[in-house]
Amino acid sequence: MSLKIGIVGLPNVGKSTLFSAITKQAVDCANFPFCTIQPNVGVVAVPDERLDQLAETSKSEKVIPTTIEFVDIAGLVKGASKGEGLGNQFLANIRECDAIAHVLRAFDDSNVIHVDGDIDPIRDRETIDIELALADFENVLKRLENTQKRMKSGKTKELEVEVRILQRLNEALEKGISARDLEWTDEEAHVVKTYSLLTMKPVLHVLNVSEKQLIEGSEQQDEKSVHIPISIKMEAELASMSDEEKKEYLESIGQAQSGLDRLIVAAYRALGLITFLTSGPKESRAWTVEDGTKAPQAAGKIHTDFEKSFIRVEVTNWKDFVELGGEVACREKGKTRIEGKDYIMKDGDTCYFRIGA
Repeated sequence: MSLKIGIVGLPNVGKSTLFSAITKQAVDCANFPFCTIQPNVGVVAVPDERLDQLAETSKSEKVIPTTIEFVDIAGLVKGASKGEGLGNQFLANIRECDAIAHVLRAFDDSNVIHVDGDIDPIRDRETIDIELALADFENVLKRLENTQKRMKSGKTKELEVEVRILQRLNEALEKGISARDLEWTDEEAHVVKTYSLLTMKPVLHVLNVSEKQLIEGSEQQDEKSVHIPISIKMEAELASMSDEEKKEYLESIGQAQSGLDRLIVAAYRALGLITFLTSGPKESRAWTVEDGTKAPQAAGKIHTDFEKSFIRVEVTNWKDFVELGGEVACREKGKTRIEGKDYIMKDGDTCYFRIGA
């Protein structure tokens, strides 16, 4: 399952430095607006300590983590929805992403200019939110006009539902209200999803803080978005350290995980994803599915034919797999369950799928 997270924000808030730290790639981070012209793309492994433990237990030849694709999108400015700065080009880049990591500058540094002159994360968040809402407004208005024209040829229940949804979106977006902040029925949400609206995408707000602010801060979450304080300058330094050096440094400042690891985990949570695992002598591997996925569809992630030929799945909790020493011992101790087509996958399931001919 390919996941793409777009890193957005005003110019000079730390987007490209964050991207560089995430991917350990050197991208141009010059201190002026629109330094990033074409979106940089990098694929990174999702951190999962369970996978390494499974691989050690199974003596696997290979370890294959699941991945996330990060896209470093150039800085937006007020008026981007009308083409200001390099707006329209980058709004298109955002539209192709599954979720948005919105970087907000909270650190103070007189050597790094701010496009609006002073530090105000709340104002900056509103600036980007409004620009994305206005971009969606233009899209929705065109759809509404076209749908109303189609209704003149004959009303249908589907068209009436679509017009009602578009009118509601039109009113909200014109006021700068995001589509994700509106309440939708399951039927309406299915229709809205087909519009690929920028303001329906999950948002993770990355507060770019100093190291001192990081130690004093904490992660916040609400129903629609996640707020994660990260010292991006520190993350750039951590990227050049060995795993052992990184662990020691994080422990010294009271941090259990790096900010980047927390960002990746938060992205999974915001997108409603879970990870199931497979493990054996050949490889130990992580697989990404949506929360609520049933066993046959999970099998189809491994190979498309597996979903059609699914018979059953043998499921073991990853902790039991590691503590008891592998698949055989788990069966003997009764820790492996046999599940059928209606089984809903859980995060951390270690699976062996039985497939028919």
